Amino acid sequence: YRETLEGLGFVVNPYDQCVANATINGSTCTICWYVDDNKISHIDPDVVTNIIEKIEKKFGKMKVSRGRGHDFLGMKIHFHDNGTVSIDMKEYVKGAIDEFPEKISRSASTPATRHLFEVRDGVKELDKENAEIFHSTVAKLLYICKRCRLDIQNAVAFLTTRVSKPDEDDWKKLRRVLQYLKGTIDDKLILGCKNIGKMESFVDAAFAVHKDMKSHTGGGISWGIGILLSMCQKQKLNAKSSTEAEVIGVSDFISNMIWARMFLEKQGYTIDENLLYQDNQSAMKIEENGSKSCSKRSRHIDMRYFFIKDRLETEGIDIIYCPTEYMVADFFTKPLQGKLFHYLKAIIMGHVPLETLTSRFNTKNQERVEEHGKAISNNVIPCVESDTQDSNKRGRQNAEKKNDKFQVVTEEVKLSYADAVRGQG
Repeated sequence: YRETLEGLGFVVNPYDQCVANATINGSTCTICWYVDDNKISHIDPDVVTNIIEKIEKKFGKMKVSRGRGHDFLGMKIHFHDNGTVSIDMKEYVKGAIDEFPEKISRSASTPATRHLFEVRDGVKELDKENAEIFHSTVAKLLYICKRCRLDIQNAVAFLTTRVSKPDEDDWKKLRRVLQYLKGTIDDKLILGCKNIGKMESFVDAAFAVHKDMKSHTGGGISWGIGILLSMCQKQKLNAKSSTEAEVIGVSDFISNMIWARMFLEKQGYTIDENLLYQDNQSAMKIEENGSKSCSKRSRHIDMRYFFIKDRLETEGIDIIYCPTEYMVADFFTKPLQGKLFHYLKAIIMGHVPLETLTSRFNTKNQERVEEHGKAISNNVIPCVESDTQDSNKRGRQNAEKKNDKFQVVTEEVKLSYADAVRGQG
């Protein structure tokens, strides 16, 4: 198939072997494919028709779907006039709920309780039949959360670590996710681009939250409306401090930023602003200054901070301090509750534009951090991880208590999908 497209003048994107582009009549024609399904786009419908006819001569008649709405692998994809796209998997979600052996009759306000990461000793393991049901249901939810329901990603990420030996507590946590999905079954992911040249990434880590004391990385990349690329996973090695966990998180996530930049460049777009938001200033100093900002307690992580420091320079990535209460990646690292959960969910799912959050940053505080970072380039200022860990903990506790900070205008967070689609978000 690839050879056929190349024979028609298409060039395959080296960073995604299932995307090809060709310039036809002065405009780009893009083809994406997955197994035997294709998506073809061009400003001129006649060009699309011509390409389809040429492909059919080689591979036979194809079923063609045109227009704004399409069904693909359980996803309902709709392209809107304002340049956004909405994705929902209502029927797939409904199927997962209906196939669960227990009747899901009630709904939950969040996908998980505060005790999501807690694993108690002595809890009875599930029998073989229920363990298989648990594994199968978690696999379905993993498929869903990777495509449109980013709001359950944190809970599902934890449940995937429990599929080998699930217990009754895990069963309850799975049921909670299904209850949440039942109450939000009409939710959609809305994606859009405010500025293709401005890529904004958020990275955070929850320190030692798993039973084996490993930390959890969360991250997301946005172009203005919704999170397009996300990460929510248990770290593969133990960290000795919250600062080290943050550095590990950035080290793991930065490859997504690099890939996104390279992919877009091959699609003909240039990233002019590459921003990385973090809420741990000690980690930021290590990433920007390397060994100059390391103390005896952080020298052992040199391989990672040298890698990050090098990539920050070569990729032109600017690190910006983001107050904890506005850290989008927090959504992927801990089971948030209440107003904070719904506030960040609205941002992540694209119901509210990202700028409604970033515009709340204290500009003067950013300038102070940047100036401080320049100052320590010539003066060694050791990081004190214990202080940072305590301050981060206090910050999160205060963020949960001070609900007034998250009193987003009701019309913002509770936008109907019709309003969001019309671009009034």
